Amino acid sequence: MKPKALIAHKLLPEAMEYLDDQVDYEIGTSGKSLTKQEIISKIRDKEGLLSLLVDEIDKDIMDSAPRLKIIANCAVGYNNIDADYARQKKILVTNTPGVLTETTADLTWALILAMARRIPQADKFTREKKFKGWELDLFLGKEITGKRLGLIGMGRIGKAVALRAQAFRMEIVYSDPNRLTSEDESAYKAAFLPLDGLLQTSDIISIHASLTPQTYHLISREKLTLMKKDAILVNLARGPIVDEEALAEALEKRQIWGAGLDVYEKEPEITSRLLTLDNIVLLPHIGSATYETRLKMAMIAARNLVQGLSGKRPDNLIPSI
Repeated sequence: MKPKALIAHKLLPEAMEYLDDQVDYEIGTSGKSLTKQEIISKIRDKEGLLSLLVDEIDKDIMDSAPRLKIIANCAVGYNNIDADYARQKKILVTNTPGVLTETTADLTWALILAMARRIPQADKFTREKKFKGWELDLFLGKEITGKRLGLIGMGRIGKAVALRAQAFRMEIVYSDPNRLTSEDESAYKAAFLPLDGLLQTSDIISIHASLTPQTYHLISREKLTLMKKDAILVNLARGPIVDEEALAEALEKRQIWGAGLDVYEKEPEITSRLLTLDNIVLLPHIGSATYETRLKMAMIAARNLVQGLSGKRPDNLIPSI
């Protein structure tokens, strides 16, 4: 008899085909996110749950599923899960690490270049048939080559962004609680700076830190005032790392040159003031959104689920387990 599991959201076809042979599953939804009560009603008799980052899995949900053995999160981050309570309940929690590094680093550079060269604004201008010919001062942007790039967080993604920055002959600085070895600093051509020094001197600042109590609103109103007036801020990590209201104010007052966001503080809600500004590029959380990467994530999550349900130690247990 196959173990029962709730697949909160329909996965890509290849992952669903893999699960067909392994699990007696129910698909929670193929569209909108499930509410907490919907998850509770569907998970009561299930031994496994495959969740996405949009699914908040808390104490109430875990208590409603006495047979639950594993929560397989189809994401690298797992701040949507009360991992401490899962550990108390002896429920395994897994994630999908190491699969979205290159894809997210690519999009980081897409956002940097889109903001620096004002690509969305220029595209809109052209589509509206406002282009009447070459002009000396039409959509003047910012140079990237040779500028200073400040990386907040120097894990896998931060390092991948740094490697790409070398092609632009950039000066690379980083801030991270865990300083790199001298060998890694040499390999990535990156110099360590305390956060305030990085903010004060960088032309482009890109966030790649994890969301923790220490990084919540790390980029605060005070920190934004430290940045150069022609600086660009990019965030592809987690929305709450940036105080969104403070960022809106800084952009409105032209305290910084511009910003690019793929994540938001109260996602999917976006601070309304940001939506009216022309010095920010807004994306709908697509950092890992290539078919190849999202399929890898789905397959890893599915295998983690099957391993946990079969009594094996899953390959990708989160560190707290």
